[in-house]
Amino acid sequence: MLPLESVPNFSEGRDRETIAAIGDALASSARLLDVHADADHNRSVFTLVGDDRALVDSLVAGVRVAVDRIDLRRHEGVHPRIGVADVVPFVPLRSDDLPRARAAAERFARLVADELDLPVFLYAPPERGPAFYRRGGIDALRRRLDARELEPDFGPPRLHETAGGVIAGARMPLIAFNVNLRGTIEVARGIAAVVRERGGGFPGVRALGVELARAGLVQVSMNVEDWQAAPLYDIVARITAEAEARGAEVVGSELVGLMPGGAAAGAAGAALLLDDLDESRLLEVRLLDG
Repeated sequence: MLPLESVPNFSEGRDRETIAAIGDALASSARLLDVHADADHNRSVFTLVGDDRALVDSLVAGVRVAVDRIDLRRHEGVHPRIGVADVVPFVPLRSDDLPRARAAAERFARLVADELDLPVFLYAPPERGPAFYRRGGIDALRRRLDARELEPDFGPPRLHETAGGVIAGARMPLIAFNVNLRGTIEVARGIAAVVRERGGGFPGVRALGVELARAGLVQVSMNVEDWQAAPLYDIVARITAEAEARGAEVVGSELVGLMPGGAAAGAAGAALLLDDLDESRLLEVRLLDG
């Protein structure tokens, strides 16, 4: 049986001791593969794998550390969030295991609600993805809860004073991918509006335009939920063209966490003019497949 993956996002990207403490907790029962911390977003994205029970136990331990060490009332960063442990996705490595991932997400939600007294919202993309709960920010979510427009799936019917709430659920692998620009925030937001699915852009692409004050740049920050329908090289080409048309310049891109081998092979194939390059042609993948 293949392990499950999780890619929890915590609302801390600057305090190295806190990031390390969360990482240690996450590695207590599962295997921690990657940590991506961003000071402007003030957010860290961890990638870990494990069997269902070990993964849940590690994630609950990580959330406990975040609740103890992060105060959302003093948090500021360009990425939207509703909690110190903002979103905790459970990701199957093959589609047949999606029911397993959903069951693990529900067990995690119950434990976080019972042990940490946090409200947990189970998301169901695309209609009720994380953006549905983050819309308008944490104050807007608090008003929606007070008005009974929304109720958490587990836990108290109110946000925790310092830790907010948790969004959890199951989804297939996606690619968190950012493109950095030298230009204005209006340019970044305009390009994000063009490339995101909701604006008529690429299918399965969620995009925001944000400012990276520390780097002196702006960014088109994206989740590419269907990398086969929206190849990264096509997205980068479109952003580059849109930036040039607006008098801005693409200065680099950034992968947040890990990406499927097939997406990397597809991007390499486009650059090399190889139409048939996919993950089946990668030596390491073939060796692992036996």
